[in-house]
Amino acid sequence: MKKWFWKKEKEARWQQVNPGERDEEGKLKTPHNVYGLLSNLGYIIGKMWQYKRILIFLILAGAIVQSVMRYLWSYIGKYVIDIVQAQANSPEKDIQPLIQLLIVTTIVEIICIGSDTVIWSFSWRGFIYTRFKMITERIDKVLSMDYQTLEQPQMLDMFQRANQATGDNNSGVEGMMRQMYSMGVLIFTMLVSGAAIITLDYRLLLALALNMGLNYLSFLWSVKQDKKEYWDKMSPVWRKLNYMERCTQDFEFAKDIRLFSMKGWLLGKQREVLDEHEDKYRKSRNFWLRHSIIYPTTGIFGSAVMYYVLITQVLHQEISIGDFTLFMGLCAAFSSALSDFYVGVGNIQRSSMQTDDFRTFMDYPTEEVGEFEDLAKVVAEGKLNFEFRNVSFKYEGAEGYALKNLNLSFPAGQRLAVVGLNGAGKTTFIKLLLRLYDVTEGEILLNGVNIKRFHKVEYYKLFAPVFQNVELFAFPMSENISMQSPDKTDRERAEKCAIQAGLSDKIKGLEQGIDTQLLKVVYDDGVDLSGGEKQKLALARALYKDSPVIVLDEPTAALDALAEYELYQNFNSIIGEKSAVYISHRLSSTRFCDAIAMFVAGEMVEYGTHEELLSKGGAYAEMFEVQAQYYEVQDGQE
Repeated sequence: MKKWFWKKEKEARWQQVNPGERDEEGKLKTPHNVYGLLSNLGYIIGKMWQYKRILIFLILAGAIVQSVMRYLWSYIGKYVIDIVQAQANSPEKDIQPLIQLLIVTTIVEIICIGSDTVIWSFSWRGFIYTRFKMITERIDKVLSMDYQTLEQPQMLDMFQRANQATGDNNSGVEGMMRQMYSMGVLIFTMLVSGAAIITLDYRLLLALALNMGLNYLSFLWSVKQDKKEYWDKMSPVWRKLNYMERCTQDFEFAKDIRLFSMKGWLLGKQREVLDEHEDKYRKSRNFWLRHSIIYPTTGIFGSAVMYYVLITQVLHQEISIGDFTLFMGLCAAFSSALSDFYVGVGNIQRSSMQTDDFRTFMDYPTEEVGEFEDLAKVVAEGKLNFEFRNVSFKYEGAEGYALKNLNLSFPAGQRLAVVGLNGAGKTTFIKLLLRLYDVTEGEILLNGVNIKRFHKVEYYKLFAPVFQNVELFAFPMSENISMQSPDKTDRERAEKCAIQAGLSDKIKGLEQGIDTQLLKVVYDDGVDLSGGEKQKLALARALYKDSPVIVLDEPTAALDALAEYELYQNFNSIIGEKSAVYISHRLSSTRFCDAIAMFVAGEMVEYGTHEELLSKGGAYAEMFEVQAQYYEVQDGQE
């Protein structure tokens, strides 16, 4: 019941704050929730309790120890002066009480310093540990996010802000933890010193508090302005910086950069982004420089009031010189603590607003809600019949449709080839079939049921995709094939699938065989694969997953036409009775497919078998005729 309540509360918040508003250019506004300081304090305390609950007790202990250290010598100074004055008027001149006082004070100070060092050391590590756990939460959120949502610019900006909120020790979520520690010290100090000052003259306390209060209001206004005018506007710049960092340091870009002599051009782009960053950062620093002039001015006023009251009390013989020293120290401690407290409130408010960014991202609704059809019952007989019914799709921000009014049936066990030139809509078709995107108009049915009625995680299990761009992970080859953790990987099965996909010679040439580490990112002895080998590994992945539908989206782009033809022949026999969709702008896969769908400019213009489409003499026949010379094999067959 509790989980349901918070889920509904989260949905309600997003319906109110993020109704899909657009800016003047028609782009979706980046969502930004405001939770408030108290809510964020509770949130951060909850995270510390969840991941490192000893931090709560360390903060309390640190507040007491550091507070004692702040006003200890103020009290000792009073007693030293009182002892010195008393002994000065005594004929015995006994300094033994003074020595004892100094020894005890020194011991207490040493204990406090040692305790503070230990407390801060454990707290510091706990803050970092908690922040890293929250980074893990952020990564988990990204991995759980819809593909379609993840690539939207406003989502990238929101992610970048969440990244910044967890990327630094002194701001964002860890900044709040550290500032809570400091604020605890300041509050305890103010309580002790303030209580003592009231016994002297409550008006002195009010004057100091009023002085610092005006300072705080000015600082708080500055914090909010800085967040609004500078911090929030930096997220696109951070995104550009991260991209430039990746381009210049990622090994995947290294060949092009060197062969095309891109160094000067990329450095120029980097300087442009850095200049943009520097311009915004400079404006922020200048803003704070103007504000910082206020602090010395108000500080002088507070000191003047303090000295006036204390000197007046001494002149009227209402307090002793020792008391003067004590109260001057207490006033200084209270004034300093109050000033730091107000500044701390401003800083924690700024970290709170950055925590808003983290929570906004984490609370973004990504989980599918509602009741879902039981996929197992719908496909109980193992037959999967797909139907695209009046399907149209338009990418976010695009003027035209990537697919328009598509009607297509894909019965179980069929080999379907989807062909066309680049930009014809083939990959969009695959993304819709896999439900990486949801249709803009129309519907896609599986055994008569709209695929939106199935939970995505269950629906994804139906497909074993092989994409054109094959990404390797810095894991052993066996795990790159199973795409699962070591304990869930069947090494023998992974090796069998690799051999079936054509990697037999490669595995034999590796000292550790199927256990060979890939890439040198993590392991120095890691091995990279050629383009063709990567695509064969992707085929092995599809075989290992053993899903009822195989999807091959330009999987052989790194192979020549003849090698592609031979690979398709072998793979076609390997998959047996499974359904298969072959996407290609080359037509070597079409001869052994049951049906061919020809796409042009986002529309399916022809549908039929290879022979039927050739006999029509249309777009498919024309494209095949152009490419036919590359498909000739030694026996003279096309």
